[in-house]
Amino acid sequence: MDKEYFVKQLMVFAEKYNINVSEELVGEIVSLASFRVVKKGEILASIGDDTTYAGLILSGLARAYYIDNDGNDITRGFAPEGTMFMDEGFFGYPERICMWETLEETTIMVCETAVIKKMIKENDSFKDIWIYLLESAMRYKIYRENGFIVENATARYIHFKKLYPDLSGRATQRHIATYLGITPESLSRIRGAMKEE
Repeated sequence: MDKEYFVKQLMVFAEKYNINVSEELVGEIVSLASFRVVKKGEILASIGDDTTYAGLILSGLARAYYIDNDGNDITRGFAPEGTMFMDEGFFGYPERICMWETLEETTIMVCETAVIKKMIKENDSFKDIWIYLLESAMRYKIYRENGFIVENATARYIHFKKLYPDLSGRATQRHIATYLGITPESLSRIRGAMKEE
C-alpha cells in the first residue's frame, strides 16, 4: 500500500462529494494516517473505548450499532466507502457511544483525532472540509429524526434506499430493519409490497 495510491483514492472521494482540497493537503493527511485491511465481522471499536482515533472507510462497509437493555443490537448507521467511522471523538465524546463492526472486508484509514482537530484549526482548506462534514452530519440527523417522527416504515425504507442506494444487497435484512426501527418481518413485507427481491 503506497501513499500515492491512497492520495488518488481520497481525491476521488473529494471529487464525488464536491470537496475542494489540494493533493498536497491530502498527502499530508495520508502521511499522518495508518491503514488496515479488516476482515468481515470484525469489531473495530466497542462502547466505552476511548475516542483517540477516527477513520475513513476506503473500501468495504461498516456499521455503527447500539446495544439496548435487552441485549439487542440496533443499527445507528452504515459507513460505506468514502465515509467517516469511529468519529465520536470529533463531536466531543471521550468514550465510544456505540459499537463499530465491518460488514465486508474493509480497508480503513485511521488518524489520531487530536491531530486532525489541530489541522482543522490551522488550515482553512481543512476547515472547509470540516464545515462540509458537520453540515452533512446535521442534515443526516435531521433526516433521521424527521423519519421517526412523521414517516411510516415504508417511507423510511424509501428514504433509506435513496440515502444508501447500493446497501440493500450488502447489509443484512436484520441490520437494515433495526436501522429503520422495524422487525425484519416488517421489512420483508415492505419489500414484498414494493416487489423487491
